[in-house]
Amino acid sequence: MMKLMRAPNLLIGQHWINVLATAGIACELHNRYLNGALGEIPADQCAPELWLVDERDEVIARKLIDVAAHGPSAGSPSWRCAQCGETLEAQFTVCWQCGTARNPLDG
Repeated sequence: MMKLMRAPNLLIGQHWINVLATAGIACELHNRYLNGALGEIPADQCAPELWLVDERDEVIARKLIDVAAHGPSAGSPSWRCAQCGETLEAQFTVCWQCGTARNPLDG
């Protein structure tokens, strides 16, 4: 196991865990319930932490989280669903027609 990063809050931490899980990267969210101890325990020790099961996933995990955190840049091109061929705008990550997830590493 390897600590990947701290999340700014539990909601974002869980979102990042979901992004990684969708890509097949095994990870865990630690410090899920320490927010209630804030004040008794230093704030930097209460933040939710993402831990990778396999440290070999670090580079791809960081890239996926960066994409999830920032979204597409202005003027990003549309993408075509690999399953049904529907064309979708860059900000959408799942095809509205068939429900197929976009590969997060595709442009």
